[in-house]
Amino acid sequence: MFANYLIGLREGLEAALIVGILIAYLVKIDRRDLLPRVWMGIGLAVAVSLGVGAILTFGEYGLSFQAQEIIGGGLSIVAVGFVTWMVFWMGRTAKDLSRNLRSGIDRAAEGAGWGIVLLALLSVGREGLETALFVWSTVGPNASGTEALVGAVLGILTAIALEVLIYRGLISINLSKFFTWTGYALIVVAAGVLAYGIGDLQEAGVLPGHSATAYDISAVIPPTSWYGAVLGGIVNFNPAPTVLQVAGWLIYMLVTLPLFWRLTRKKLGRSAAAQTSASAPSATAASAAAAASSPATATPSTSGRASASAKTPAPGDIA
Repeated sequence: MFANYLIGLREGLEAALIVGILIAYLVKIDRRDLLPRVWMGIGLAVAVSLGVGAILTFGEYGLSFQAQEIIGGGLSIVAVGFVTWMVFWMGRTAKDLSRNLRSGIDRAAEGAGWGIVLLALLSVGREGLETALFVWSTVGPNASGTEALVGAVLGILTAIALEVLIYRGLISINLSKFFTWTGYALIVVAAGVLAYGIGDLQEAGVLPGHSATAYDISAVIPPTSWYGAVLGGIVNFNPAPTVLQVAGWLIYMLVTLPLFWRLTRKKLGRSAAAQTSASAPSATAASAAAAASSPATATPSTSGRASASAKTPAPGDIA
């Protein structure tokens, strides 16, 4: 449930931020007449996301076990790809999200503004589709579909509440840190989903090694225990994974975590450099202002030499 709450919170906050930017910018440029089109696009995005979720949930009925496992495993791997792309994309573009979206609004608001509907549909619909796919893929054998749905809905409602408070200026959140830490958490969750998808494909016979168990700690952490269920619901914990599942989990973590760490470190370095360069001119200007405001003083010897040089004509002046 926590994993689905986390994905609902993060994706919901991304969508809510986009909606907030859309509404605030349209109000700023005095195009309130386009606000109904924003809500139209949002409504279509929600409907499409719910439709995809329904297809994923009920579309497998009537299929053979092998077909269900192939679809489940394949979509789990696709969900991992979507979430990984989303984590890195937000890590790179969160700083310029508002500026890029506003330029898109300017283009979409031309004429009757029907492009606003498409902009809202694509911006919010992308987050909705990612949420539907990833929440569906996290429902493993130890997880409840109802709990997964409740967790995602609670996360989305929390995101909406946060965006309302941010929009009204009641709270301030460091979004860079928020997306960084939730990015790390989602990478761990995605690694578990990847291992679960590999297991599905092994059960279907698409991938080999279904009987090659890497280890079995079910006696230590029984999957039916409360803590086993919690781990299964959060990170798709499997007490008896196959060798291929462990290899996939390790490779994904060893590749993705260093790359994301490097991305976030670069972003922090650029932010620190920008702050330093912005503060340097201010300090220089303050020093210059202080020097200009202080009275000019001269030591007696200096003033004396200045007076003497002023009184004594230069050789070139005597003619």
